[in-house]
Amino acid sequence: MEEKVVVTYQFLENFELWLQGLGLSVDLAQFVKVTTSVIAIILIAILANFIAKKIIVVALTAITKRTKSTWDDFLVHRKVFHKLSHLAPALVIQFTIGIALYDYNPSLSHLIEKFTYAYIAAAWVLVLSSLLDALHDIYLTTEASKMRPIKGYIQLVKIVVYVLGGIVIVSILINKNPMNLLVGMGASAAILMLVFKDTILGLVASVQVSANNMVKPGDWIEMPSRGADGVVLEITLNTVKVQNWDRTISTFPTYALVSESITNWKGMEESNGRRIKRSIHIDMSSVKFCSPELLEKLKRVHLIKDYIEQRSKEIEEFNKKMGFDTSMPINGRRLTNLGIFRKYLESYLKENPSISSEATQMVRQLQPTERGIPVEIYCFSAEKAWVIYEGVQADLFDHVLASVTQFELRIFQNPSGVDFQKLIPNT
Repeated sequence: MEEKVVVTYQFLENFELWLQGLGLSVDLAQFVKVTTSVIAIILIAILANFIAKKIIVVALTAITKRTKSTWDDFLVHRKVFHKLSHLAPALVIQFTIGIALYDYNPSLSHLIEKFTYAYIAAAWVLVLSSLLDALHDIYLTTEASKMRPIKGYIQLVKIVVYVLGGIVIVSILINKNPMNLLVGMGASAAILMLVFKDTILGLVASVQVSANNMVKPGDWIEMPSRGADGVVLEITLNTVKVQNWDRTISTFPTYALVSESITNWKGMEESNGRRIKRSIHIDMSSVKFCSPELLEKLKRVHLIKDYIEQRSKEIEEFNKKMGFDTSMPINGRRLTNLGIFRKYLESYLKENPSISSEATQMVRQLQPTERGIPVEIYCFSAEKAWVIYEGVQADLFDHVLASVTQFELRIFQNPSGVDFQKLIPNT
């Protein structure tokens, strides 16, 4: 090993002897040799930096733009090659500074080498961080990214890289074994857990969210406890960003996704319709048996014409068979205006192209209250976009409210000022 060192340094030794042959003193010749060597190292480092950044990196960038694949474009976008180029001047200094200062100032040489190693370690940390970002960008181009976001995992790996890089840099500067530093950090694990509490909770939550496919970017979620009602923009290791429908941004800890109640509307968006569940209240005093005149009128409604004729025939035959006295409306079976109205709504939903025919359709009568008889329409809009959905729902109930009077029914509502004015005679 010593022989290799002698061979390596022989050129500088000959240069120093040549300077002494010119009449320079031993100290001055050594100083000139060291100064010249340091200047040469600096120039070589600058040249290496120029070649790495202006030639190699530029050439690699040009090559990636011509390739058909896109993964290398992400490496350029995240400046992976650019950050790798920072290693070129550092490597020049690392391999040459000891040669220049080996017999002049070993302590200074050791100090410069120490800082050079620390710089190289920091550069590698930045390279790995950019590489992880590029890998994440590449993953986002795949279909799996829509179902399994991994940004939280990428952030965790980056934290590990930064922590390990920091330990290596500190160990280089203080000339200690990195394992000794790790053992020392184990004694302060409780403090670290307290400091990184949110990060640890976020990591556990990220694993649960990803494994169970609970929430992913692009989902519409509703979380009243956090004031969030909108689309998930980003799920990171520590926070979740949601853009609400009023364009505000709600941010809350990632672990809230598994510790608090949320509603994910993604299932609705992926289903065959969006639910409509709304009631109208019928005035109970307007419910009655259908008179022959009302039945003849309603037979002109094509959606229920066949139903009325068929049901009327079945009821008439049943009453005759049972011998009921039909002069009294309460005897036997009768059609009611509310029952025919419900049947009309069922037929209307089936014929409405805006209502999904593949999902549940139901018109049901709920428990009567002091506000009348609730008649609930339960169906699914074929259109799921918010604005269109609201239009479909509004059009449906516009028709329902307008058609009630044709069945001699009344909608219940609390009296208004107009109602009271009708009770006051004109003066």
